[in-house]
Amino acid sequence: MAKIRPLILVVNDDGITAKGIRALISFVKEFGDVIVIAPDKAMSGMGHAITINDTLRLNKLNSDLGIEEYSCSGTPVDCVKFGTKVVAADRKIDLVVSGINHGTNSSINVIYSGTMSAAVEGSVEGIPSVGFSLDNHAVDADFSACESYVKAIVRKMLDDSMGKGFSLNVNFPNVPKEEIKGLKVCRQAKAYWEETFDERKDPSGGTYYWLTGEFKYQDSGEDTDIWALKNNYISVVPTKFDLTDYDAVKTLRNWNEIK
Repeated sequence: MAKIRPLILVVNDDGITAKGIRALISFVKEFGDVIVIAPDKAMSGMGHAITINDTLRLNKLNSDLGIEEYSCSGTPVDCVKFGTKVVAADRKIDLVVSGINHGTNSSINVIYSGTMSAAVEGSVEGIPSVGFSLDNHAVDADFSACESYVKAIVRKMLDDSMGKGFSLNVNFPNVPKEEIKGLKVCRQAKAYWEETFDERKDPSGGTYYWLTGEFKYQDSGEDTDIWALKNNYISVVPTKFDLTDYDAVKTLRNWNEIK
């Protein structure tokens, strides 16, 4: 009896034609049967948004790789939901891989990231999931240095029994492979965006804005994702969807006495 190959769902937030997802598909297809569902346009910065006030469309594409590929009119999280509820509704998805994102999703960027939100959605549905990002926003970014590490992580996630509901945030420094020092399992660095709105006028005199800002790093620790990237390590941060502040739960227990 033939061994059943793992089923891998590939998603992203940069769109179905982005170079990063094309690289990721080529890296993971040797590990199992692959289904690709990605937005039909760039959806960066969508976070965990889902589409509830509009219709959704799913279009099957002709793939030259011999795999199932679909473009979706919705968000990255919509893509994961289409995978589990529609395209593979009668099959068990063994792994969700998201990316490879054009640009880092380290530190606070993780909460805005469509790439990582897709991975977290996989973990919500009990599927081991990982989001990959390269610290390079260029459309033609070179993802070749990521290949062996992506394959090693995917192999490890398929082979290890880590339980349900976990996800990894993996970020690659933008350096040649020979300059990468290895992996660092670490924590999310403390940082934030100090944002401003650039006000402009359109030809008819109407006001419009571009969001801009400066990244503020507030962490001197050497156990963070940003430190790892700055020192040419690949950062690996375990993430979860439980947003409970457990320290605050202990501190606020006396509030239970409020009548």
